[in-house]
Amino acid sequence: MHEMSLAGGVLKLVEDAARREGFARVMRLHLAAGRFAGVEVRALRFALEALAPGTCLDGAELAIDEPPGTAWCLPCGRSVDLAQRGEPCPHCGGHQLQVTGGTELKVIDLWVDD
Repeated sequence: MHEMSLAGGVLKLVEDAARREGFARVMRLHLAAGRFAGVEVRALRFALEALAPGTCLDGAELAIDEPPGTAWCLPCGRSVDLAQRGEPCPHCGGHQLQVTGGTELKVIDLWVDD
């Protein structure tokens, strides 16, 4: 499960911010895991909850958004939302799509207690 590794990276990022900014505890961690990021959100949540005890994330509320996958359709020149890779353009049925969004895994914000 690579979500455990991803959760470890998120925890390191948050702990580095805590040292740099001088806060002791995170009250709420808000993440975005795009639909095309290859992340199983339930597994990521489980991994973060498993790593949290004894860290600044201990007891933090976890909010994970799942932005849709977006692509630019070359034949019809439109930006389109896609539920999964490999789907045709919902407007023209074409498959010449360039992914433009939904590949991110990022921290949106932290609510902290200093």
